[in-house]
Amino acid sequence: MTVMNEVTVMIDVPVQVWILTLVGTAGLVGSVGLVLYRGAELAGLGRRRAVGLGAGAVVLLGGWFTTSGVIAANGWYLNRPGRLPGLPIAFAAALVVLLAATRIPVVARALAAPGMLSRLELPHTFRVVGVVFLIMMALGHLPALFALPAGLGDIATGLAAPFIARRIAKGTGRRTAVRFNVLGMVDLVVALTLAILIGNHVFDVTPSTQAITQLPLALIPTAAVPLLFTLHITSLRRLAVLGRTRQGTTSGVGTGLTPTR
Repeated sequence: MTVMNEVTVMIDVPVQVWILTLVGTAGLVGSVGLVLYRGAELAGLGRRRAVGLGAGAVVLLGGWFTTSGVIAANGWYLNRPGRLPGLPIAFAAALVVLLAATRIPVVARALAAPGMLSRLELPHTFRVVGVVFLIMMALGHLPALFALPAGLGDIATGLAAPFIARRIAKGTGRRTAVRFNVLGMVDLVVALTLAILIGNHVFDVTPSTQAITQLPLALIPTAAVPLLFTLHITSLRRLAVLGRTRQGTTSGVGTGLTPTR
């Protein structure tokens, strides 16, 4: 009976959390579109194809964010007895589709363009919006067990992102970039795992993580996190390629990183 009450009670989310979450998700989608647009230009695909790629990415990503919002608004991410866990399923499906999209030839060429490695780190700046987890914790809607690692981890990653991008753009910081992306992925995995375990009462704490199955927070694990995870994986792939290339370069370009143009 306790579980049913917890599931059916809708949480009153303050307006500042709505604003922060929507601004953060919109900024993330827009920045990814700009990154792909610039990558296509640097790859020599032409302005028209570059605009098409950037705009197409914004439309498709924005479409998934909207769809996920509709799903959350209908309560389909709520944990209910006898129902498959919607949140991890949405995350996994979105991640698979996004990773597959990076293999599309035009996307792959844009991602491999000179200077793209630094640009791939910039969208992570919007992870500072993880402060919403701390706000919801302070209001008594999220447990500290989840909110503290998720919120503080996202804020730290968001603040570090522009500095990591700058170091890469200068042709240095390959090892730092590897650590940044690995730690960024660990942060996302920890947060998502804790959300699922607490939501399914493996860790029986009060309050639960029900708030992240409802709008607007549901947009973060189901749409934003898969996109951020894809950026991390793509960056690590590029770093691995550059690491192998580095062995055949001279000492003058020993980092294997191409400065941003």
